[in-house]
Amino acid sequence: MGAETEDIDHAIALSLSEEDQKGKSAVEREPQLEDDELLARALQASLIADTQPESWSRNDAGAGNGFGYGYENLYQPIAFPYSTGFRVCAGCNMEIGQGRFLSCMNAVWHPECFRCHGCNQPISDYEFSVSGSYPYHKACYKESHHPKCDICRHFIPTNAAGLIEYRAHPFWSQKYCPRHEHDGTPRCCSCERMESWDAKYATLNDGRNLCLECLDSAIMDTNECQPLFLEIQKFFKELNMKITQQVPLLLVEKQALNRAMGGERHGHHHMPETRGICLSEEQTVSTIYRRPKIGVGNKVISMKTEPYKLTRHCEVTAILILYGLPRLLTGTILAHEMMHAWLRLNGYRSLRQEVEEGICQVIGSMWLESQILSMSDSSNASTSSSTKSRSPFEKKLSNFFKNQMATDTSEVYGNGFRAGHRAVIEFGLHTTLEHILKTGNFPH
Repeated sequence: MGAETEDIDHAIALSLSEEDQKGKSAVEREPQLEDDELLARALQASLIADTQPESWSRNDAGAGNGFGYGYENLYQPIAFPYSTGFRVCAGCNMEIGQGRFLSCMNAVWHPECFRCHGCNQPISDYEFSVSGSYPYHKACYKESHHPKCDICRHFIPTNAAGLIEYRAHPFWSQKYCPRHEHDGTPRCCSCERMESWDAKYATLNDGRNLCLECLDSAIMDTNECQPLFLEIQKFFKELNMKITQQVPLLLVEKQALNRAMGGERHGHHHMPETRGICLSEEQTVSTIYRRPKIGVGNKVISMKTEPYKLTRHCEVTAILILYGLPRLLTGTILAHEMMHAWLRLNGYRSLRQEVEEGICQVIGSMWLESQILSMSDSSNASTSSSTKSRSPFEKKLSNFFKNQMATDTSEVYGNGFRAGHRAVIEFGLHTTLEHILKTGNFPH
């Protein structure tokens, strides 16, 4: 610090010497001496000024995702009354003449050249923020770097520790305020994304919510689902697993699906939320026979249902699928339930739930994978109704459903799928099925 003080004293002495050479009188130099004292004090303050820490630090402790915002990287520019030597402005690269200048960020600037990287307006505030090598107004820095909620579009608030804490969907990377998990914000029953405040979801008759992108390819009534049913029957035939019995396929509301499940003694259904079931009992089911319309406020209206009496002609009386799901999800669930039907019709009895649900998930995954491959194969796009032009979102959605199956943490569906998938990869589908028929377990 002694050397720095000597430099200051030397600068003052040099300034005084220059004034003497100009022949100014002692009276004329008195105001100048006062300015020199101000300059010396400002220089000394700049030497001992502490640098503030960066405002963003990753918070890896605790649950959820977040960033620290406890300390802002705020700096105070040192304002000098005039230039005392040859200096070059870091903003315009021009010499700073006999005028005011700012000393900050290891450089000197004309006051009008020290500008915010966000709005490009001069920074005249007492404090400013820095990101990288760029200065910002405090408000502009927050606008550019403080994350906003994808739901309410507001800045994500800090928690009690001063850290920005948010939730994020593991696949869609949708960031949102933690409170939206408990404030009744709707979530799409298909893709699981939460409804943003500027994008109204469709509300189905049974209380489910569906985003408009999933609604675009949703299958809404029993008749509309029949072409997909035929397509998946063809898929089974190509696997040499043709289903010879005529099994009715019905699309139903959630309440009808739950009632049918309650009347089924040995039903198998898609978990964790029931979206499909393979029935073996005789009962009457309310099925949707007319596609509903989307009315005011994206509410589903004018849906028509009718009772359908199931009669037992074989081990399977019907397959019920939840209506209003995108084609890819409907098909995946349908392939899963059709595998249940195939197992019953081919003598597979009393399998452990992990084995039966696991192999059914494998078949659903295989059908979904065939759709993903066909969507990426442009040469087949004009020859198959199943591969007609698909939106970028539908392609993304197919990978979401695939990821859901692969990362399912449940013992029955998740672990069962992974065990079945490993067996089919190693031994092949038919060898795996033969082993299940003989032993009740996956080969290993």
